[in-house]
Formats: sequence, structure tokens, C-alpha cells
Amino acid sequence: MATRRLPRPSEVLPLIGSGDHGKSRLQRKLERCASISDVRELARKATPKAVFDYTDGGSMSESTLDRSRDAYRRVEFTPRVLRNVAEVDVSTSFLGQLNALPFAFAPTGFTRMMHHVGEPAVAAVAQKAGIAYGLSTLGTTSIEALATASPDVRRWFQLYVSRDRTQAEDLMRRARDNGYDSLILTVDTAVGGIRWREVRNGLTIPPHLTLNTLLDMSRHPRWWANVLTTEPLSFASLDSTGGTVGDLLTRVFDPGVTVEDIAWIRENWNGPIMVKGVQSLADSQILADLGVEAIVLSNHGGRQIDSGNVPLELLPGVVDAVGNQTEVYVDGGIMRGSDIVAALSFGATGTLVGRAYLYGLMAGGQDGVQRVLDILTKEIKVTMQLLGANSIDQLDRSMVRLRPY
Repeated sequence: MATRRLPRPSEVLPLIGSGDHGKSRLQRKLERCASISDVRELARKATPKAVFDYTDGGSMSESTLDRSRDAYRRVEFTPRVLRNVAEVDVSTSFLGQLNALPFAFAPTGFTRMMHHVGEPAVAAVAQKAGIAYGLSTLGTTSIEALATASPDVRRWFQLYVSRDRTQAEDLMRRARDNGYDSLILTVDTAVGGIRWREVRNGLTIPPHLTLNTLLDMSRHPRWWANVLTTEPLSFASLDSTGGTVGDLLTRVFDPGVTVEDIAWIRENWNGPIMVKGVQSLADSQILADLGVEAIVLSNHGGRQIDSGNVPLELLPGVVDAVGNQTEVYVDGGIMRGSDIVAALSFGATGTLVGRAYLYGLMAGGQDGVQRVLDILTKEIKVTMQLLGANSIDQLDRSMVRLRPY
């Protein structure tokens, strides 16, 4: 029979509090986030609705976005057991250079709207982790400023071709001169997608002070204080603003870009070219035959065409057809490290992650981006260990399948 006694102070005191008083309240909140979905919820609370919806939403009915995520929920792994997975190597090669993780940080537009620290904070996390970071034509930090802020990060530059071709040539020259080693040509924006959330929220670039935004200030004073007391929000590489992002894409970018323009880009860029926004086997084959170094199967995060296809479902067929000619990457719908492992098992060279780190940026600036990277890294390693793989090259299709709808 158990006897009762009063607990000693030395037994109780270690149980009280976290004991880590050197961390801020925000850092402790981020540490309690177990998943990207948890970080997303913090982001929703930290930012105005229009800003959160800009990052979180997709085009029209958002069916493309929903099905891209659902595809990863249909993944079924087949683990192999009794294998030595005490050590796991998650590094791989992207375009001829070592990448410490099997994903890169994708280029995203108007990043300082999510948090005033913007692109340099994301690049700083990438630099520390040893992964590549892509700067967007629609970025809010200039090509030169990012190179100065993060001189040791592997930098890629993402190009939208404007109607003024001399402007695109100038951007490529500046990127080359500032140490960006690869070019990401985005090809799924002949016109801007229709994003109902942006229209309903009245979100414009830059944000305008309306009655609704003034009311929103009272709910998100920290975000508005940061916006109003730092450099004005603007595109670092474009002069044109006004209207929604979809309006801007339609007004500024060239809808006449074709595969013949790959030769023009080669004349202005002497490094690897990655073509992003490929959504069919036929286009994959055309680009591979043209000799581009990489393609990215992508539906722009579900933000362009409504009822579009799903990159993960397209991936195996494309790898079989052109995987020996060009590197094949995939993005869109990735919310877990196990999603990345699934893509690798289906044959992807690697993945690009954009929306997930933007949730982290909105939730907590650079600390939030770091938390997203830490979550994904741990999930990748644990998933690989449970699959019985201790290196990326051991992942294959025998370990994965997609359950039917």
C-alpha cells in the first residue's frame, strides 16, 4: 500500500515553467508549433486578413490548390525494416552543387508585405542551412541588396519576362554580376490568375488605406507599425504598381513568350536555366529537348489556372520520359517533410518550398522561417528512417504509391 508524504521543494521546482527565460514569448510560441499547419495558424493571427489571404489563397475556386495538397494526403509509404538508419544523410545535388537538404526556398513575390524583414531574413535562414534561395522579379529587395545581405547563400534569380525585353536583359545582367548562379524562368503567367480572395479583400499593390484597413489596424497594430515605420512597400525590380497582383501580371508581363525565347535567354545568361511552371508531359519533353538544365512541375501554388492538374500526379510520367535529360523538380501543396520524401521517392531531383516558409515569416519573421525549416528537416529525417533509407538516393518508387481517389 502506497504511503503519502509532502513533496520536497527540490522535487517540485524543476517542474515549474520552461526554465528557458532567454527566449522571447514569440520564440516559445514557435517552439510549440508541431507542424506547418500550426505555424500557419500563428501567421493567420499575426497579419491582416488581406495579407494572410494573399499568401494562403489560390485562384478562383481554389480547387487546384486543394487537390495539390490532397495528393500528398493520398500518399502511402511502404517502409522497409531491419535496416541500419542510425545515420541519415539528407543532402543532395541541385544543378551541380551540394544542397544540404532536398529542398530550396522558392522565389516569392512582395515578401516584405508578409513581414517587414522580407527576403533578407529568408536568405539568412537558407544560408545558415546550406540550401539555395531564389529571389523573385516581384521581390521587395533588390538583386544587389540581397547579395550584400547574404553573400554566402547560394542565390538563384527568378525571371518574369516583361513586355520590355531590355528590362529583362538588364535583370539577368545584374543577377549574373552579383553572383546568382542559376536562372528560374517562370512560364505559367501569360496572364495573371483570378484570385477571388484578393478581389473580395480589396488588396492592392501597394496596400491602400481604406476604412477596412484602418479598422484592421486596431487588430494588427504591430504589423501596421512595422509597415509604416520602415521603407515603403514596393517592388525592387519593377516600377509598375497598382491593382491586384493578377492585374499587374497581365499588364506588365509578356504573354508572347514561347519556347523560341529560350535561345534569347541563353544569349543573356551563361549559367543553368530552370523552367518553372511546367504542367504537361508534352512541354516537359520539348524543354528537355531544348537542353534546359532543369524543369519545375508547378501550378504556381494553385494561384494561376483554376481546375489545373497536380504536379505530384504528373511527376512519375515526366521522370520516366525526361529524367535522363534534365533535372525534374516539383512544388505546390508541400506542407510536411514527408511530402518532400514522397516527391523524391517518385523520382524528383528535389522540391521547392514557398508558401510554407511564408507562413513562418508572417508568424515570426526570421525566427518563424527558421522554425519552418527545422520542422521540415526533422520530418524528412524521421520519415526516411522509418522508411529504411539513410540517403536520398535510396528512395525509390518501391517505397511509395498514391491511393486512388
